[in-house]
Amino acid sequence: MLAGAVPSPNIWHHTATYELENRAADPDGRLWSAMADAVLWAGRDVLDLGCGTGFHLPRFAETARSVVGVEPHPDLVALARRRTRRLAHVSVVQGVAQSIPLPDASVDVLHVRWAYFFGPGSEPGLAEVDRVMRRGGTALIIDNDATRSTFGGWFRRSYPNVDPEAVARFWSTRGWTRTPVEMGWRFGARPELESVVRIELTGPVAEAALAEHEGLEVDYAVNLWTKTY
Repeated sequence: MLAGAVPSPNIWHHTATYELENRAADPDGRLWSAMADAVLWAGRDVLDLGCGTGFHLPRFAETARSVVGVEPHPDLVALARRRTRRLAHVSVVQGVAQSIPLPDASVDVLHVRWAYFFGPGSEPGLAEVDRVMRRGGTALIIDNDATRSTFGGWFRRSYPNVDPEAVARFWSTRGWTRTPVEMGWRFGARPELESVVRIELTGPVAEAALAEHEGLEVDYAVNLWTKTY
């Protein structure tokens, strides 16, 4: 494993289940719409930092000039490369946020979704983001909004040491702009929802959440943090 890699509690150990989560997230495209309102990536160079299995790479590749996925976990790098093997303008490289394997001023659009940048402690990665972003480029970082939504309540119960107000202050004092998005989850079957909840929450909280929540949908709020360089 690369030095500085921060192990993921979900996708690194439950890759197939995380794939179900990716498919269930943002079923009505609200997050993608908010991202498109913030920046145009058509004809530009895109970096997906912490790309995992490359789930989002083909979407950017539809219109981007080039797309690079960076991921520390070697097994996920292999899966992302397999997913994008027919896309000539997409590449996937192994690397960490604290040492992005790209030249200075080489990125127009940065996309990070639930990877490394969780507020305080991510300063080394942000310094690297500053280095690789071009003037006029825009960075997009997506994280949970633990102050609202059903999932936000579950998250607070599962991770009481995370202070959402401190996280918000971290971003806003560094010049990032917050766009709240009601993203949502929508699953095709109850076992899918249950398996995803169990990899996202601690054991007792996950079981309590499943016992109190019926159906195949969960209201889930996120923050889209943006910064233009």
